[in-house]
Amino acid sequence: MKQAARIQSAIDILERISASTIPMDNTIRDFMQYKRYIGSKDRREIVELVYDIVRATARLGWWLKRMKIEDTPRARVIAYLALSNYPVQDLSQQLPSLFSGEKHCPEKLDEIEQKLLSDLDIHDLNHDEMPVEIRVECPDWAAPTLQKLYSTDFEAQLSEMLEPARLDLRVNTIKGTRERAQEWLAADNVETVPTPYSLWGLRTTGKPFMSATKAFHKGMVEIQDEGSQLIAYLCGAKPGMRVLDYCAGSGGKTLGIAASMEGKGLIVAMDNNSKRLEKGRRRYRKANVHNIEVRSLEDEKNRKWLRRQKGTMDIVLVDVPCSSSGTWRRNPDLRWNWYGPSLEEIKEMQRDILERVSDKVKVGGRLVYATCSLLPEENEEQIELFLKNHPEYNVVPVPDIWPEGEKKCPVQEKYLRLTPKEHQTDGFFTAILQRV
Repeated sequence: MKQAARIQSAIDILERISASTIPMDNTIRDFMQYKRYIGSKDRREIVELVYDIVRATARLGWWLKRMKIEDTPRARVIAYLALSNYPVQDLSQQLPSLFSGEKHCPEKLDEIEQKLLSDLDIHDLNHDEMPVEIRVECPDWAAPTLQKLYSTDFEAQLSEMLEPARLDLRVNTIKGTRERAQEWLAADNVETVPTPYSLWGLRTTGKPFMSATKAFHKGMVEIQDEGSQLIAYLCGAKPGMRVLDYCAGSGGKTLGIAASMEGKGLIVAMDNNSKRLEKGRRRYRKANVHNIEVRSLEDEKNRKWLRRQKGTMDIVLVDVPCSSSGTWRRNPDLRWNWYGPSLEEIKEMQRDILERVSDKVKVGGRLVYATCSLLPEENEEQIELFLKNHPEYNVVPVPDIWPEGEKKCPVQEKYLRLTPKEHQTDGFFTAILQRV
């Protein structure tokens, strides 16, 4: 596929994204579904270009406004190609030829676009006159909160979230050791190193196709960010326990908990989306895990079952819906678009979920609250409000339950708060509460 055709595909995708009401990754998937003629290498380059442009949303908008150019997907692509290190030699000379107007290629540059190209070609994507919020791609709705949270470290923390996330794997210890998984992966030319905090984790080098590896195909490893692994790890599940994963989704953390239980005991995976739960069933079979009971909250009989479970669970995990601000490295469009409930509605949902499950934990058991959000109003503030209304719960500081002799605890504060800058993970928050 020619470079020009890749650029046109990126323009087409960005136009779809600008008019879409669904997340960007779904829009890209739908676009590629009917483009069978695009090979795997070309798909990867097109998707990377699209993601790079979306990661520069605020900065490209700033440049186009400065140059008094209409902000369109095509203009953004031209501006990005001019301002970035996109792999085109002698860009100012070659780019007009890429915009040739031939079949599958972008239309020819008009005079305004040619001037935009020549004006921007001498600049970089960042500019000294940009406000810091623009430079780090922080949306207006989150900037005041994150500036207060990170104070003098705001720019450094948010800058780390502009880089693509690395690919982490969780080893399925039911099927084998981390060392064994590394051997399998190495045989398929996938190099890995142990993650710094998770005992189950491996971090890949490069950009491997995991679906083509024996380790992934056989259920020896699952793709999972190290931060997500640590949430399951801190649940403290042991063989023989009863565990409720109330917002289980497709089962990533459920599988981590199951490995801790060595296949003994019961895990109940619940969610209000039956399709997500069905994806989990397939993953459980592949991982050779058989002690997970799936119950959809869309079914009234399962809601009745839940009401009868007062004081029966050793652990309840609530990985609640959130703003997903901690995942901006992977989902840069979430900085600028809300595809579901508002932040206020999400916070109300979080409080409601905590209330629904608070009586399901037995005395001495744990209630684990987790988000992939950076915002204190979804994290610490929610826990403080919950504790005010539920004196039967205490916070268990993370360092107090981190196993001695294991890897260094990632935090010294009572809550687990992870960031790309400090921990090379996505942004996560976890509070461990014990019913006393």
